[in-house]
Amino acid sequence: MASRSQSTRARSPEAKRAREATILDAAAHLATTNGIRSVTLTDIAAAVGMHKSAMLRYFETREEIFLRLAATGWVEWSRAVREQLTSLGTGDEDSADAVNGAGQEPRPNEVAGLLAESLVARPLFCDLLAHTPMNLERNVSLESVRSFKVTALAEVAAVSEALRQVAALSPAQAGNVVATATAMAGALWQMAAPGTELRRLYESDPDLAHAVVDVVPRLTDILSAMLRGYSASREAERGPGRPPT
Repeated sequence: MASRSQSTRARSPEAKRAREATILDAAAHLATTNGIRSVTLTDIAAAVGMHKSAMLRYFETREEIFLRLAATGWVEWSRAVREQLTSLGTGDEDSADAVNGAGQEPRPNEVAGLLAESLVARPLFCDLLAHTPMNLERNVSLESVRSFKVTALAEVAAVSEALRQVAALSPAQAGNVVATATAMAGALWQMAAPGTELRRLYESDPDLAHAVVDVVPRLTDILSAMLRGYSASREAERGPGRPPT
């Protein structure tokens, strides 16, 4: 049973923020353990010792809770992958001058693998990426959607710019790579169904072997092909005998 202190309404701004953080932490734990699809508002309320109706003082819907977590996921992934891209671009003298053509940029599979692994290292974020456009943006206020979109788009732009430092891509191309990486990570994560009965079925039945999806190699392959395609297009536009610009 929840204690009186747990069920008492948070009245100060600091107490409200602390209660919201507790709710978000509980939702993240439940979703990581059981998957977003299975977590209800009642589950989250029980985890923090509140009645479901009291939760509405802090979040308008279940979807708003997970949309807030999605925004946090974008910020955390962006920060981490930008650091990794910077390390990749300065890891050896051949790749340091990739953009200006003085050296050799990292191979497409290196960049693709880094992006894929950085996403799959965040299971909850991958799950959120799939659910965000399908339902998390559908049952919240327009202001909540706007706040999320502003955050997500800013992080896409930041990762795209970091990507351009290690791969000779236009702004639009870099944005397309980031959008493809995150969209496919969400989709492939759902197909992979890690830790579920479905996954165990796929792995145990020889007739379903092709249904087993390993996200990192599949996503790496997709992004490598995309990066190689952009590189080939750039070389074709440059023409024979012309130096890199």
